[in-house]
Amino acid sequence: MANLTVFLVVALFLAVGFLIYSVMLYNGLVFLKVNVDKAWANIDVLLKQRHDEVPNLVATVEGVKNFEQKVLTDLTQARSASMAAVGVAEKAQAGQSLSSSLNSLFAVAENYPDLKAQANFLQLQKRLSALESEISDRRSFYNDSVADYNTHIAQFPDALLVGWMRLAPRELFKAAEGDKPVIPVDFSKP
Repeated sequence: MANLTVFLVVALFLAVGFLIYSVMLYNGLVFLKVNVDKAWANIDVLLKQRHDEVPNLVATVEGVKNFEQKVLTDLTQARSASMAAVGVAEKAQAGQSLSSSLNSLFAVAENYPDLKAQANFLQLQKRLSALESEISDRRSFYNDSVADYNTHIAQFPDALLVGWMRLAPRELFKAAEGDKPVIPVDFSKP
């Protein structure tokens, strides 16, 4: 009788320990999933703010005589594509296209001293540059969160709960191949 009691107590402790451990694993995976969702939501907020500023920039630039319309058209199309993008990969590519269009506009604006002297243009340029920097920082945080999440759902024993929780690996925010130019280094010239 004493052996049976000891066996039942040990079995009960093991069952309770397993249950507590399973709950801790589950809660850890939920925390990681929510963290990835939060990181993505932070990026989405900044992308919306950038989308909202582009029409103001276009309106400011349209007032300049002889400004290159192709730059404005490209920017407007890039904004539309970015707003219509769905999913991480598509939003990443569309966002980088919008960033390139903004950079082109700012580069062309260098040829228009009247535009560069406008306080409104300078303020919008500064605001959009700050948003670009914040988006870059948030992308980094998002990728860190996704990497942590993807690592945990692939590791044992967390992987045992993944199917039951219907968790799938998340996609990293990657630069498009065309946005990663190889910079040649030449040490032969002084």
